[in-house]
Amino acid sequence: MSVPRPLHRPTPLALALMLAFAAPASVLAQQAPTMPAVTVSASALSLGSDDMSTPVTVLEGDELVRTREATLGETLANQPGITSSHFGAGASRPIIRGMDGPRVKVLSDGAEVQDASTISPDHAVAAEPMLSQQIEVLRGPSALAYGGGAVGGVVNVIDNKVPTRVPAKGIEGSAELRANSGAREKAGAFEVTGGSGNIAFHAEGVKRDAKEYKVGSGWQDGSKVAGSYNQTDTASAGVSWVGARGFLGLAFTSQHAEYGLPGHNHEFESCHPHGDHLHCGGHDDHDHEGEHEEGEDHDHEHEHGEVPYVKMKSERWDVRGELRDPLPGFARLRLRAAFTDYKHDEIEGTEVATTFKNKGHDARLEMEHLPIVGWRGVVGLQTTRRDFSALGEEAYVLPTVTKKHAAFLVEEYNLAQWRFEAGLRHEWQDIDVDSATLQNHSDKGTSISLGAVWKFAPQYSLGSTLSRTHRLPTAEELYANGVHMATATYELGNQNLGKETSNNIDLTLRKYAGTTTFMASAYRNKIDNYIYGSTLDAHEGFQLIQYAQRDATFTGVEGQIRQQLNPMFGASVFGDYVRARLADGGEAGNRNLPRIPAQRLGVRFYANWQSWSGVAEFYRVSKQDKVAAFETATPGYNMLNLSASYDTRLGNTPAQFYLKANNLTNELAYSHTSFIKNAAPLMGRNLTAGVRVTF
Repeated sequence: MSVPRPLHRPTPLALALMLAFAAPASVLAQQAPTMPAVTVSASALSLGSDDMSTPVTVLEGDELVRTREATLGETLANQPGITSSHFGAGASRPIIRGMDGPRVKVLSDGAEVQDASTISPDHAVAAEPMLSQQIEVLRGPSALAYGGGAVGGVVNVIDNKVPTRVPAKGIEGSAELRANSGAREKAGAFEVTGGSGNIAFHAEGVKRDAKEYKVGSGWQDGSKVAGSYNQTDTASAGVSWVGARGFLGLAFTSQHAEYGLPGHNHEFESCHPHGDHLHCGGHDDHDHEGEHEEGEDHDHEHEHGEVPYVKMKSERWDVRGELRDPLPGFARLRLRAAFTDYKHDEIEGTEVATTFKNKGHDARLEMEHLPIVGWRGVVGLQTTRRDFSALGEEAYVLPTVTKKHAAFLVEEYNLAQWRFEAGLRHEWQDIDVDSATLQNHSDKGTSISLGAVWKFAPQYSLGSTLSRTHRLPTAEELYANGVHMATATYELGNQNLGKETSNNIDLTLRKYAGTTTFMASAYRNKIDNYIYGSTLDAHEGFQLIQYAQRDATFTGVEGQIRQQLNPMFGASVFGDYVRARLADGGEAGNRNLPRIPAQRLGVRFYANWQSWSGVAEFYRVSKQDKVAAFETATPGYNMLNLSASYDTRLGNTPAQFYLKANNLTNELAYSHTSFIKNAAPLMGRNLTAGVRVTF
């Protein structure tokens, strides 16, 4: 008689969280001053972070200053449930719960960031962390108001480029200088807001110059990643009319960046498909003895001996406005619109190899209505247009125009210790392709979510969300056809793709006040007709990818618990785990999806004494050996980070001096989520020093 096996083995993360939640009652009974919950701007109802039915991460103040890096992905990479796509120093996009690309939407104060980062991981996100005032991450179905396709979540970067008020003293702002050792980076930023009467103005800017960065000890290819430099210039100016009932403003932002493309490989640019096999010179379509797995990057000679690089330019106009009591029965009207002209050249030697262009706009109008039979809610409209084109050697996607329109409704109802939430969104999408042989694509989808938050005891809440959402295929998934050297792939689109259907359940337990606070979340996301790049063939690391659909399931947990030990010291435990599998494995029997983050578990210690504060952080990233076909396992690693800051005054001006040391043990670490993990390991020991003044 066989003994039934348990459905799931307990992971170290799950055991740690269970032990943490079993803390003695005498400890949990200790009280501490309750801090007000941070308002989450990206939530349609402007909820506090403690009222959300799914977990939300909000970085602001000193914590944001401490965690900011050169890219948005690296800034968020250490938060529970979030990693990054890491493509050298200049390009890194957030990955939420194992999902990236078009499944994670990046916003600038509610309006979509229009760039080329969803198309390929070697394209930078056109958002500057050093100019952010707050960064919000909404996971899973909380992002429904911004698109059914945002299955992973939404990252909302809050800035001051459009001022919302006139400073009481007439002028205010900040300035910051920083430098680090790992990439010999020098960076400076400033922002200033002023005005009088009903007129407010704002100006801000960043300049960054980072050289090739050093990796941890023991890398066989040397001490630095060739071509991993990053130079960025960003400037913005805005003006607003501010009245007693709201504001209306306009801002212009210009961003320039130049960064290298490590691991860029032209050895196989002559490769092309024969049916579902690759033909690469002497490669026999049916002989795979010379085949190598993904991640086995190959060195080669570039023209003039240089690593290819990206030269990017983005010009963006933002229109933002809010009006209180706009009409009878409505409490607020909110407008967010952005118009972007984006372009980047991929340059080899002195020649432009490929040019990517994206001209787009995103506009949304929301109206918050007063309670009707106890229900308060927001009704809104959104329209988005993306005119994308690529020209040159790696123009593997034909020019397309994507038009998307949506209507959405989010409602909430409060009853005693319960808060109920319901959301509905319907989208229409049309994609026009510039081709005489390919057909245009039209589709529509409806997404719905139901959630509840139960504050079952003082300081405790239990949140749950059920959602069914549709994601419509992108132009790249439909029409790709060509070599993509940055990721060492030949990509084939699929015109027969239909919409994805995501069925998600999310449970979140919180303790949000007292000396002990915690958040633990478990989720299961079953996606029917999941769109993914299926590897059909590979030759010495170069892969033939065909976009296909198959049912998939994402299951995971994430959480953290913090204990205030005394007025000076605190400690926390944090971690995350996600398992992503296809419903069946096809001929190879492999059900694993590629580049899924490994399990992570860590501890942090906090200290505050007079004007000093510090954080010590240690975490372990496990080995990732649950890999897809043609993918290699990635070894685990340990990471030790320290930071300290000192608040003082320079004359009458408040100032903060800070110092942080990342990867203090100089560990050689590889990111499993990166296409070029072997060509560009994570940065080694890196000391950062900076000063920030506010006035």
